Amino acid sequence: MDKFFKFDENRTNFKTEVIAGITTFFAMAYIIAVNPSILSQSGMEWGAVFIATIISSVIGTLVMGLFANVPYAQAPGMGLNAFFVYTVCFGLKFTWQQALSMVFICGLVNVLITVTNIRKHIIKAIPSSLQSAIGGGIGIFLAYIALLNVGAINFEAGVPSLSNLNNPTILLFLFGLFVTVILLIKKVKGAIFIGIVLTTLAGIPFGLTTFGENSVSFTQALNSLSTTFLVIFKPEGIVSLFNDLSKLPLVLITIFSFSLSDTFDTIGTFIGTGRRSGIFSKEDEDAALNSAGIRTKMDKALCADAIATSIGAIIGTSNTTTYIESAAGIGEGGRTGLTSVVVAILFVFSAFFSNIVSAIPAAATAPALIVVGCMMISSFAEVKWDDLKDAVPAFFAGVFMALCYSISYGVGAGFIFYCLIKIINNEKEKINPVLAISSLLFIINFILLALL
Repeated sequence: MDKFFKFDENRTNFKTEVIAGITTFFAMAYIIAVNPSILSQSGMEWGAVFIATIISSVIGTLVMGLFANVPYAQAPGMGLNAFFVYTVCFGLKFTWQQALSMVFICGLVNVLITVTNIRKHIIKAIPSSLQSAIGGGIGIFLAYIALLNVGAINFEAGVPSLSNLNNPTILLFLFGLFVTVILLIKKVKGAIFIGIVLTTLAGIPFGLTTFGENSVSFTQALNSLSTTFLVIFKPEGIVSLFNDLSKLPLVLITIFSFSLSDTFDTIGTFIGTGRRSGIFSKEDEDAALNSAGIRTKMDKALCADAIATSIGAIIGTSNTTTYIESAAGIGEGGRTGLTSVVVAILFVFSAFFSNIVSAIPAAATAPALIVVGCMMISSFAEVKWDDLKDAVPAFFAGVFMALCYSISYGVGAGFIFYCLIKIINNEKEKINPVLAISSLLFIINFILLALL
């Protein structure tokens, strides 16, 4: 095992990797209950989505861990599942079978741009200042997700405001945050994971750690999987997308939106967490960007992420993507694929203990996201904030993603302002063609979303 995962080379060990995997799993375990509750609104069976979420997460995460040997976990993406239901199904009036079919095609597109090195050229085109801003921005994004998950921020008055502290969930969150920070300051090994466990246990007497109401048994979920498995290859799936040629432009636009968000969410996650932690070394990145085919660690990670989306659609769920919550395990020292393998194993067990897994309250995982966000925000130190030519694109790349609840939108805003400033300064020749094309695609995407 040491040789396969290269513990010595990555300066880690078996115990650290296991703790990191457990930490990542509990930071993202909410998706097991949340994804079915969202996608079932489109008409899909809750049990089918529940088991599809677990299967796609297991397969995608195992590919990431065993093929790429990196500590990233995959699962149906938050935000992308909301786009699937509220925009594609409710807004554009597509059926859930058609929406799944578009996700499948999106996955194929992502595989294509990965094996043809287009994704790698996109990464190479991103200036170092923007890469640092993306890393820091993801830190803000994680903290923002945590605060929203526990209701610490509300919009009742029409503007964001701090919620009253007499809320039991917020009080439990604050308890978990204080405990986790204290453990980290004292350099207790496994501090983030211990914080999640202690906070979960503390929530029991207050009724905050409870069994999920919508949980189903493994047998029930498995029996209902037939309603989504391979449905995209039936008449109501891919074929139906092209029956009405008048809808073809809308179909292509929707697939493009899925692909754009998925691609840049992943790139933002890899840049924001992989470089600073050393998972993707500068040498590995350079080798990946200058080589053809799937050879380096980053090549394999990008490929694993792309494949997972199509696999998820075949089984019956929205875009499976690399999870930003992987940063929680990375913060615990996870550096190899064993972290991912542990996450996958826990996902398998969760199918049989769904009530227990879904009992972990958001108040217990939110502190983990907050402290990891604190660690990642240090990337901002590498941005030249006293130079507006660097500061303005970095600001939008770093802050916009949190305000818009989308990594890809933050990346897109940073790209657009970077190109705009270069044009204003008559430095058009310094704009990488890939960056220019990506910026144009983001502009088109923003316009189309506004029109739709």
